[in-house]
Amino acid sequence: MRKTLYIIGLSVFVFSCTSQKNVKTTSYRPKTSTIQPKTTVKPGVDKSKSQVTNERGVEFFTTNIADPAKNDNTISYGSLVSAKPAGYKVVKTYFPAIAQNFRQRYLILHYTALPDDKSITVLTQQAVSAHYLVNNSGDNEIYQLVDENKRSYHAGVSAWRADKNLNDTSIGIEIVNSGYTADSTGKKIFVSFNDDQIKKVAALAKDIITRYQIPATNVLAHSDIAPTRKQDPGPLFPWKKLYDEYQIGMWYDESAKQSFYDAAQIDFAAKYNEPSFVFVIQTALQKFGYAVEPSGKWDDATKSTIEALQYHFRPQNYDGIMDAETWAILQALNQKYPTK
Repeated sequence: MRKTLYIIGLSVFVFSCTSQKNVKTTSYRPKTSTIQPKTTVKPGVDKSKSQVTNERGVEFFTTNIADPAKNDNTISYGSLVSAKPAGYKVVKTYFPAIAQNFRQRYLILHYTALPDDKSITVLTQQAVSAHYLVNNSGDNEIYQLVDENKRSYHAGVSAWRADKNLNDTSIGIEIVNSGYTADSTGKKIFVSFNDDQIKKVAALAKDIITRYQIPATNVLAHSDIAPTRKQDPGPLFPWKKLYDEYQIGMWYDESAKQSFYDAAQIDFAAKYNEPSFVFVIQTALQKFGYAVEPSGKWDDATKSTIEALQYHFRPQNYDGIMDAETWAILQALNQKYPTK
């Protein structure tokens, strides 16, 4: 009799494991066996054991079982936050789902235009903030002001490519720097950055970019995402140094820039004021990522956008005028970093 029951139970077990619906059964099973619902897993991933770790009652999950090629990532860089519904228990039997990614898709760099002490006060006590503040004190400290999982109020009205309101999807780094003053002609004179600060910024940015898989096209200046309102971190911020020495952010290929420059000089001045040519340049700015509306006119918004491009990629001259070199740089950037 027992042998018969055992055969029946074994048959039910085999059937339930091959069913796509994980059918529950009340058939007899030996007390020592535990049947887990069948789940589809990636090769090499053992879903029969929980990968959630518990430290003093706080849960963490630090393993990626999703597809990095899709920028999906199940790693949690902090404790897991879960609901606690009254009268019920939230369990992590099927945690985590592989279809997820990080909120943090952009890294935005700023300067404070204030000294150290006032920067701290403003960014912690007023209606503006950043995730990190890099001081100018010559020490090895970087101040964290906001949890990376939360929005800080650093970007304001902003846009890049198809995305808007970048507070929602970015991490902000503020750098203590005095900003700029205007000379007698109205030209902005910017203050340089301390070398120790740049080393801090590079180490911090590299860590954030690596953990959240932030692409080069999403490492930006505040002036890139709000060109009609902002100038920071300005033309003296060493974007090329970060690109060359730390592989951070974007930069054009010199050979491509030279090729476009040679072609641009042929008739650049002659067609400079033609509405159709202005429209082409505005469209190229928009294609790269700037939120400028093509109008066929050299309007103030277009000039501010060109100035922002020059701050980032042509800091030797940031007059807001589209000359042949700036045009060549923009074309080289669009060639290297096409919109997907």
